[in-house]
Parts: sequence; C-alpha cells; structure tokens
Amino acid sequence: MARGMLDTTRRVATPEGIELTLHLAGPLPRALAWAIDLVLRGVLLIVLMSTVAAFGRMGVGVVLLAAFFLEWIVPAAFEAKWGGQTPGKRALGLMVLNDDGSPVRWPAALTRNLLRAVDFLPLAYGFGLAAMMMSRDFKRLGDLAAGTVVVYREEKLARTAVIPQAPPQAPPFPLSLEESRALLEFAERAPTLTAERLGELATLPEPLVGTLDPAKAAARLIGMANYVAGK
Repeated sequence: MARGMLDTTRRVATPEGIELTLHLAGPLPRALAWAIDLVLRGVLLIVLMSTVAAFGRMGVGVVLLAAFFLEWIVPAAFEAKWGGQTPGKRALGLMVLNDDGSPVRWPAALTRNLLRAVDFLPLAYGFGLAAMMMSRDFKRLGDLAAGTVVVYREEKLARTAVIPQAPPQAPPFPLSLEESRALLEFAERAPTLTAERLGELATLPEPLVGTLDPAKAAARLIGMANYVAGK
C-alpha cells in the first residue's frame, strides 16, 4: 500500500535512527531549474566575452576556460557548498541529497554534473529523461552513478501538509504504522494533485477501497486519514 500510493516520496533512516521522508522532484521542475541556471551562465559568459573581446586569441581562450568551469565545475561547487542547490534549484525550492538523505559533497556533486554530458545524448537530455522515466526516484544517469536524488526542500512542503476535512471513517482492518503514515501523506498531498491523479492513486489500496470508483475511493481514504489523525 505505501509503495503504491506514495510514488513520489521516499523514506530513509539516518545513522542516528531518525526517519526522513524525502519528496522527490520530477522532470518538469528540474528542467525549469536547469533552464534558470543556463540563462545565468549565458549572461555571465556574454559579460565576459564583451570584457575580453579586445584581447584577441587570448580572450577567446579565457572565454573557453570560463565556459568549461561554468558548465561543469561551478554547478558542482554550488551543490557541494550551498546546501545541494544551484541558483535555479534554490529558485524552484529543490535540493540535491545523497540517497541516505545526507548532504551532498564534492565527489557526488562532481560525478552527477560531469555525467550530464552523457545524459544530454543523443539530443536535449534524451538519455537523462529516459532514465528518469524508468526510475521510481526520477534519477537521471548522473544521479544513478553518484547515488543522489533531487527533492523538494521541506520548508516548501510543510506549508501545504494539511489533511482536508472529511467525516472520519474507520479502516476495515487495523493498519500498520507504515500504512497509517502512507494514508496520512496521501491525504496531505490530495489538495496538490489533479482529480485524475488523485483518483488513480486512491484506487491502488484495494483492501481499503474495494471496487469504488476513483472519486469515491479518494473520499473514503481521506475520511480514513481523518480517523487515523484523531479528528
């Protein structure tokens, strides 16, 4: 039940015994963050080109070196030193973490950024997008090699983590702790989902909703979430 319903969340346990819930970022917000970073890099390069234009071939060499560092090293430096965020990721409320939920460091940041060259193939990040579509954690090839995930910052999600009001309904059988958490998180996410996606997820836990249609199944699960939450 938990794996089926919460397909964009991931739970990890830290060495200190603390359980973290990571909310995974999909292709669209990651593409928007990349586009913001691309524009910023382009602006910096244009400014540099206009500054060194008078130096001839030496100026061209400076621009080429700067382009290499801006494209491959600077993003890794931001992620390693700026809480797993580039300017684009910060603008979109995203961050890079290791698979275990720990902050990303230089080795992983360099690996995932250098492998963008492979993710880009054959055109427009085709390999990277295909890998993300086949990965439950939306991992491109660089993430798979580096052992990283891209997630939403917790502060952004905390503002919407509210269970919709509904008449409480007792589950037909006792739920485990993990199942109760999955039910509560489904209800918290309900206001942010489209009706189609909400109904699709609601029909997955058949032992709880039986053969109800998607809308009624979603309403039933939200009622059970209110019951579990003690409302």
